Amino acid sequence: MSGHSKFSTIKHKKGAKDAKRAKIFTKLVREITISARGGQPDIDSNPRLRNAVITARKSGLPRERIETAIKKGSGELQGENYEEIHYEGYGQGGVALVVDALTDNRNRTASDVRSTFTKNAGNLGETGSVGFMFEKVGIIEYEAKVASNDEMFESAVEFGAGNVESDEEMHIITCGVEDLSSVRDALAAKYGDFESARIGWVPKINNEVTSLEQAENIMKLVEALEDLDDVQYVTGNFVIPDEIAEKLGA
Repeated sequence: MSGHSKFSTIKHKKGAKDAKRAKIFTKLVREITISARGGQPDIDSNPRLRNAVITARKSGLPRERIETAIKKGSGELQGENYEEIHYEGYGQGGVALVVDALTDNRNRTASDVRSTFTKNAGNLGETGSVGFMFEKVGIIEYEAKVASNDEMFESAVEFGAGNVESDEEMHIITCGVEDLSSVRDALAAKYGDFESARIGWVPKINNEVTSLEQAENIMKLVEALEDLDDVQYVTGNFVIPDEIAEKLGA
């Protein structure tokens, strides 16, 4: 997750292809496994699984690991029993954070998330403490090079998306949860496979970070949470202004 972009709160961390490659693969395998749960291993009839498999392929996850994860999720092979857990909390300055996790040990994950908040100037809250500040949506990501900002906006809206935000790296398309499959497939038919497509959260209102110190502390917390094996996504309602982002990356 990069502090340079206003989309840092909904985009996955780019460029982590070496030291964190194994950790990224672990998260992808878990998503595939839980997506195939309930005996639905067909990507054509299981939209969530299709999203997970395409994202995994784009990230370089080997085919055999994808196939094994699907078999474990569908029950064909024995595997871990993952469950989805949602956490809510605060970072420095009162910024709100939501954390989505997949775990086979609820107590371990809760302890790790709570400890990470505490160690990084944050506080883990109760369920519902910040959730009302976010909206659950479909999120589709494309690299910026596939289309101009205007073209992507016009295409996505035509296909049923609610909004498109673009920067020099990515196009972030958001749509209703129920529209994710149709918007995703229409965009894929025109622009090819996406970087990722999933159900996630976007803030209703963003809070602007006011100092370099606050930005550093927030990003340390977000990155520490993302680094936990059980955590899949972290979303926050903050925006880091360009002048602070430049210092943050110096």
